Amino acid sequence: MTELHSSEHAFALDAADPLPTLRAQFHIPQHADGDQAYFVGNSLGLQPRGVRAQVEDVLDKWSMEAVEGHFRGNSQWMRYHQLMREPLARIVGAQPEEVVAMNSLTANLHLMMVSFYRPTAERPAILIEAGSFPSDRYAVESQIAFHGFDPGTDLIEVAADLPGGLFSMAAIEQAITEHGHRLALVLWPGVQYRTGQAFDVTEITRIAHAQGALCGVDLAHAVGNIPLELHDSDVDFAVWCHYKYLNSGPGAVAGCFVHERHARTDAPRFAGWWGHDAATRFQMGPDFQPTPGAEGWQLSNPPILGLAPLRASLDLFDQVGMPALREKSLRLTGYLESLIQQRLADTLEVLSPADPAERGCQLSLRVRGGRDEGRSLFDHLAANGVLGDWREPDVIRISPAPLYNTHHDVLRFADGVDAWRKTR
Repeated sequence: MTELHSSEHAFALDAADPLPTLRAQFHIPQHADGDQAYFVGNSLGLQPRGVRAQVEDVLDKWSMEAVEGHFRGNSQWMRYHQLMREPLARIVGAQPEEVVAMNSLTANLHLMMVSFYRPTAERPAILIEAGSFPSDRYAVESQIAFHGFDPGTDLIEVAADLPGGLFSMAAIEQAITEHGHRLALVLWPGVQYRTGQAFDVTEITRIAHAQGALCGVDLAHAVGNIPLELHDSDVDFAVWCHYKYLNSGPGAVAGCFVHERHARTDAPRFAGWWGHDAATRFQMGPDFQPTPGAEGWQLSNPPILGLAPLRASLDLFDQVGMPALREKSLRLTGYLESLIQQRLADTLEVLSPADPAERGCQLSLRVRGGRDEGRSLFDHLAANGVLGDWREPDVIRISPAPLYNTHHDVLRFADGVDAWRKTR
């Protein structure tokens, strides 16, 4: 066994890593022999140990102060959502007033399209990627139909033009340019969920704006995974969830970005009381006066118990910062790729981009031999404490999360594939 493939080497890489793991700050699922090697942070991040204290703080405040908890202390509920603004802004590269934690991802997407998808007879179309996450496609299709247009002609899907389901920037630009005269909105992912491909949001936004279309991005698989500069990218809006790389629990409260140039937009919106200007909200007037910035799209008062886990997770991100996390991510996923190419290439095909700058944590791995072989491998790994994510018909997604995964976790995956091969 070569040094690269040895347990001693993996442990040495972990010991020498410039960013020591924060694994001790998380609850690690257990398997028969100890910690599970968990690679599903792209679906549900692990629970930070600080979550319980944050939730219990809310529960204690509720039990002791009841309604007065809205107005007392640094963590008063009236302004609780604002505790998330600055750390979220640092993660997505935004100004604090451009971000808000609210609702769920798809609800936020619909709210954003109410304001930023304004179709006309000349410009009714929305452009997305073929194979987009179903919820995005459902939302887009339903918005087009709601406005009286035909999704069959006005939902434009750009097909992947590279092997493995990847998209070239040339293909994206060509599609936006070709349909530009009909486009009201371009909606694109920051990271594609099937392949893990990361996109140049700044360039896609520039191309969309040059054609007279607005541009929004779905950052479900990008936030907390890759560096983002939403303000400087000039994107009009963005939506994301917090239960993947942001480790805030199943169905966690989601996030939303609205560029500052739209802070006082008079575009239509679905209004709610909590989006009303805080200075006059409790005057209970009949006329809606939106809070400038992303907070103006809020509807109801925020779920405090739902936001508490996000607060705990953001504390960990602030401890290390996205630049250091990204560097560690590159090391972990690079190690995974090396093991596959040198040791497992006859079993696994990497579908994610070869260039580390064009991907996040995730490698999407096609199992050679088809679905039955792929499912057999996936089940073998899970039975032996190595958990990835299965995507039909023959892909296993493995996502080493730099906050809690280690090089030794990655080696356990490779060893598990080796052990399975010996059973075939």
